[in-house]
Amino acid sequence: MHFLIELLSDFFSYGILVYAITLAGSYLFLAAVSGLEMVYYKRKNSFAEYRAILTSPLAPSVSLIAPAYNEGLTIVDNVRSLLSLHYSNFEVIIVNDGSKDDTLQKMIDVYELEKVEFAVHERLATKPIRGVYKSTNNAYSKLVVVDKVNGGKADALNVGINVSAQRLITCIDVDCVLDQNSILKMVKPFIETEHPTIATGGVIRIANSCEIEDGRLVKVHAPESFLARIQVLEYTRAFLLGRMGWSRIDGLLLISGAFGLFDKEVVIAAGGYNHNTVGEDMELIVRMRRYMKERKLKYHVHFIPDPLCWTEAPASLKILGRQRNRWTRGTIETLLYHKKMFFNPRYGVLGLVSYPYWFFFEWLAPLIEAGGLLYLLLAAIMGWLNWPFFLLLLVSVYTFAVMVSFMAILFDELSYYQYSDRKDIFKLMGTALLEPFVYHPMTVRWALLGNRDMITGKKSWGEMTRTGFAAKKAA
Repeated sequence: MHFLIELLSDFFSYGILVYAITLAGSYLFLAAVSGLEMVYYKRKNSFAEYRAILTSPLAPSVSLIAPAYNEGLTIVDNVRSLLSLHYSNFEVIIVNDGSKDDTLQKMIDVYELEKVEFAVHERLATKPIRGVYKSTNNAYSKLVVVDKVNGGKADALNVGINVSAQRLITCIDVDCVLDQNSILKMVKPFIETEHPTIATGGVIRIANSCEIEDGRLVKVHAPESFLARIQVLEYTRAFLLGRMGWSRIDGLLLISGAFGLFDKEVVIAAGGYNHNTVGEDMELIVRMRRYMKERKLKYHVHFIPDPLCWTEAPASLKILGRQRNRWTRGTIETLLYHKKMFFNPRYGVLGLVSYPYWFFFEWLAPLIEAGGLLYLLLAAIMGWLNWPFFLLLLVSVYTFAVMVSFMAILFDELSYYQYSDRKDIFKLMGTALLEPFVYHPMTVRWALLGNRDMITGKKSWGEMTRTGFAAKKAA
């Protein structure tokens, strides 16, 4: 019995230590690669002539597809933002996914819409369309509004793909505000690369407490809400210290559903968005990459580090918990759907590095952490705990977590200098000091609940209520 206790103790003590060191090492490696990629990107694009793309008749045509469900608070400003983008050849398709509020009526009233006859090429199976609307005002000639039976985000995006008439599709969240040059920057890789580009993703930033007027971001502020500031840190770490590095080593497995640009024909050939997952954004890009790899087709997936897309972050723990629960379930579903890739050399970096990383350090991390905490509690009760070593390890983990957040803030300021007020920087730094103790335990809990709900078969998104950008302007 004593031997088994010692074996269990060594397994948890040394196993978790090795796991933590490996995880920390991967963070540092990705941060270093991201830094190199950022320098390369800034140097390469410092003299980019985006005006040439804007005026060129050869610039790829783009359809912006934005699903909308109960978005009455923000829909008018967001549509205005999309219509004002700097690009020559694009259309905006808003898919009203059976909203129960006044989302559709607000668009009809403000943008002078009327129902029209419209031929839809149904290449992807979807819920029925109730009507297609176009504006009687030439100022809104690029706008197409589709009203459909509710079927979820994936179904709404597939409807938008069926309706779209352009070569490339940009799938965005309708609550987002885009930089006016966002399409110009996202479309550039589709023009210049040797091998075909099938997708580009961009940085998503938090718009809470920012000044937004007429659908345009006019002033960036760090959020007043502590919860929103933590999400600023999360997003900055994920995009600038994570996805930049994955893009560099050709291992990117996720393009945020809030803003991504795709080759429409590859999306359709791969089967469109999956109705059976709540993580349709990640699942699609993995399936597209599998499609190209299995057919031995050359391709690229790019990441654009410019702050191109601003979104409203959940302002309450309840809503944020639902979001993170859904992200966990979406990750697990994607990994299970594509388990064939696990350590499969046929898929190159994706199979040998990206998939295992997401399996061990995204899916299993909260489970291992929870198991480690339970063992820690047991060890403390049984008197097995080496307190000096434990405290040293605790300080080391805390210091590393804060260092990574500070590094992300520094990356952001050196590259794009979004926060011109020093008070905003100090707010973020103070938030980083508190995050490991105040917020991180909640993320572990939400991930555990996501695993539980995945096992029990939960498929719903949950309500994602918003305060709206109008509230920010008045603040």
